[in-house]
Amino acid sequence: MKVSSAGVSCPLCLALCLASLAAVVTGGGGGRNSGRRKNKEVFLGENKFKFGGRIDYKLKKQDSTKTLLIKSEQLLRIEEHDFAMRPGFGASAIPVGIDVQVESIDSISEVNMDFTMTLYLRHYWKDERLAFPSRNNKSRTFDARLVKKIWVPDVFFVHSKRSFIHDTTMENIMLRIFPDGNILYSVRITVTALCSMDFSSFPLDTQNCSLELESYAYNEKDLMLYWKNGNDSLRTDEIMLSQFFIEEFHSSNGLAFYSSTGWYNRLYINFILRRHIFFFLLQTYFPTMLMVLLSWVSFWIDRRAVPARVSLGMTTVLTMSTIITGVSSSMPQVSYVKAVDIYLWTSFLFVFLSVLEYAAVNYCTTMEEMRKMKRGRIPSTFSASQAMAFDGCFHDDEIELTPYPGTASGTMNSDPRESPPPSIAGAPPTEGGVRLRRRRSLRGHVDLLLSSSYMIDSYSRLVFPLSYLLFNVIYWSLYS
Repeated sequence: MKVSSAGVSCPLCLALCLASLAAVVTGGGGGRNSGRRKNKEVFLGENKFKFGGRIDYKLKKQDSTKTLLIKSEQLLRIEEHDFAMRPGFGASAIPVGIDVQVESIDSISEVNMDFTMTLYLRHYWKDERLAFPSRNNKSRTFDARLVKKIWVPDVFFVHSKRSFIHDTTMENIMLRIFPDGNILYSVRITVTALCSMDFSSFPLDTQNCSLELESYAYNEKDLMLYWKNGNDSLRTDEIMLSQFFIEEFHSSNGLAFYSSTGWYNRLYINFILRRHIFFFLLQTYFPTMLMVLLSWVSFWIDRRAVPARVSLGMTTVLTMSTIITGVSSSMPQVSYVKAVDIYLWTSFLFVFLSVLEYAAVNYCTTMEEMRKMKRGRIPSTFSASQAMAFDGCFHDDEIELTPYPGTASGTMNSDPRESPPPSIAGAPPTEGGVRLRRRRSLRGHVDLLLSSSYMIDSYSRLVFPLSYLLFNVIYWSLYS
């Protein structure tokens, strides 16, 4: 009974062992098959990437441009150094050479007293931390992406109002590194900077402007700025300006002191601008001269033509006011007198004096006629048209008018003190009257001028042009 039980249990145990072995063998085969399946999926994934399927994350990391940048960083050992510190920190100042190529001067504003310039700014220095081995000794050129990871000089423009680096189509930045660690860093910049202008001779002026470069953080103990090629470090293209002629471009250097941080190296880009005068001759000087000449026309218009002479004088005065206002609106509000102000206001004075001259003529004419009416030299029937005819042909103060028909001689000479001398009274009257010729003193000339209004116009025809001509000779000899 016991024997049979043992015989039954032995085959049972054997069957269980065989079943366990089969399970182990089957599981191992399944693992291998699953691994093959996974590898197959990866392979299919690569095939899908090649033929336009989904992008694998691992393959995305192997982009060619990023791989090249990583290789450059490794070549330059950027991760091994602290580029927040300048090269040779703790030693002598690092020399940084500068050269500039001026591309254009875009605008010059007298109102804002500034100028806008576009230029190529190039820096030269040596950073041995970026040296790399090279068999052919060729340099490597990079764009703005690598510039942010290394040390570059912090040059800025003193007295600048606005500035920016051009970024079309990419940022206009170039970095060139040589195997020995020498570096060329070039940027294309447009800057608007202050120019202290002196308008005392405007528009016959010459302006001296300068663009100043300086390190912001590093004083002369840490960074030394200098012109790379001396006087040849500043180059310019052919620049044409509408209102100015560029007489000279030159470079210079100096030191700037700040009480809190010390001395700094400063470089200067100096240029001299001479203004073109032809525009202002056409727009300001010639119209002003014509207005002054036009005001003199009234000297040849009859003094009794009041509307003509008054309207001509007021027109020239208002036109001169318009010219002065137009010039002043385009200029800064300076506290000193400009050359154009002297010319405009002197011309305005000539025009205004021509109006006052007619006021004097009109007053003297009125007083003269009233005086003659009292003396009886002009009868009550003597019309203004007759007076104008006499003024055109004769000097009515130098003639003795005979009594007109219908007028009694007693009416003409009511005062015995004003009776003519016997020789003249007894003589027969002539058709043209009698001229009186005698020498007069200075006071006599003044009295004659006041009593003869037509002589004011006669003298003005000569005095005004000669005075204005003398003023122009002095003005242009001083400012031109």
